[in-house]
Amino acid sequence: MLSVLAVIPARGGSKGIPGKNIAPLNGKPLLAYTIECAKKANLNGPIVVSTDSDEIAKIAEKYGAQVIRRPAEISGDTAPTESALIHVLDELKKTGYLPDVIMTLQPTSPMRKAETVRKFVDEFSKVSGTYDAMLSLHENRTDFWVNKGGVFGRLFPNAPRRRQAREPLYAENSALYITKVNSLRESGSVLGFNPTVFIIDEAEALDINEPQDMLLAEFLLNKKK
Repeated sequence: MLSVLAVIPARGGSKGIPGKNIAPLNGKPLLAYTIECAKKANLNGPIVVSTDSDEIAKIAEKYGAQVIRRPAEISGDTAPTESALIHVLDELKKTGYLPDVIMTLQPTSPMRKAETVRKFVDEFSKVSGTYDAMLSLHENRTDFWVNKGGVFGRLFPNAPRRRQAREPLYAENSALYITKVNSLRESGSVLGFNPTVFIIDEAEALDINEPQDMLLAEFLLNKKK
C-alpha cells in the first residue's frame, strides 16, 4: 500500500476573494471542506496544510490537520505550488518521514467527495508501475472560440453545432493531483514526467475563484441536504 502524504497548499493572499481559503461557506471555512474530505478518505499518511497565515494555521489545526509554516519567499502570488510541496517534504524528512507519493488537494474544491479521493488513490496504486503522476479532469463540451489578431473564430470550426454531438474536451480542474515524490523533486511539477488522468464529475470539479463560485457551491451544498 502506498504511503500518501496529503498536502493542502493554503496561503493567506487572494485577489479574487479576500481571505478566500478560509472564507465562510455554509457556516464553515472553505478550507475545512478539504481537510474533512481528506480525513474521511482514510489516506495512508498525514494531512498537512502548508500556509504563511496565522489565521489559516489556527483553522487548519482546529479541523485536525498538521500545519507546516511556509516561508515568505515561497508564499507570493508567483510562487509555484510545487515549491510549497517540496518544502513540506523537506520539513517532514527531518522527522524521518518519507512518503511514496504526495497528493495535492487545493482548498478551493469544496465539492470533492471522500469516496472520489479514495478511488483516485486506489486507481493510481494500480497504475503506478507505468505512470508517475495522475490528475483529475472533467468533461467539457463547450464550443470554444479563439482570438487570432483581433479576429474571432471557432477553435474547432468543423465541430457539430449541437452540444451533444461534439467530441468532449477534458479540463484540468486542480481538484486532485498525486505524484511520486522522486518525480516531483526531479521534474519540479505535480505532473511528473509521465502522468495519467482520472475523470471526475463536473460538480466535484468546481474551483472557487470568484464570488459567484461561492454562491454556486452554497447552492450545491444545500441541494445535497
